[in-house]
Amino acid sequence: VQLAESGGGLVQTGGSLRISCVTSGNFWSLGTMGWYRQAPGMQREWVAAITSGGVTNYAYFAKGRFTISRDKNTVYLQMNDLKPEDTAVYVCNVGVVRVGRPTTDYWGQGTQVTVSS
Repeated sequence: VQLAESGGGLVQTGGSLRISCVTSGNFWSLGTMGWYRQAPGMQREWVAAITSGGVTNYAYFAKGRFTISRDKNTVYLQMNDLKPEDTAVYVCNVGVVRVGRPTTDYWGQGTQVTVSS
């Protein structure tokens, strides 16, 4: 199983970006999919998650600005009204379901999002 993120980049304050994460490999289904982020010198923090049934949850800083969605094997994070403090490496996390095995968390490598002031 592999996760591949894309869509990061440099954007000005107030701008928007959409990042995505595709899961590939051998699995039965995908459970909850989510995004975390890690800024330099900071601990990784949870951003948002979406269940297999489409229920979404957001960290306080993401509410009203970020939207998580999923389509088949891909999870997206639409980020609007970006602020310099949103600068971080954004990493996707996916619960992978395989027959006869417990759900296993997989992590992507991350995509850099930089917001200039």
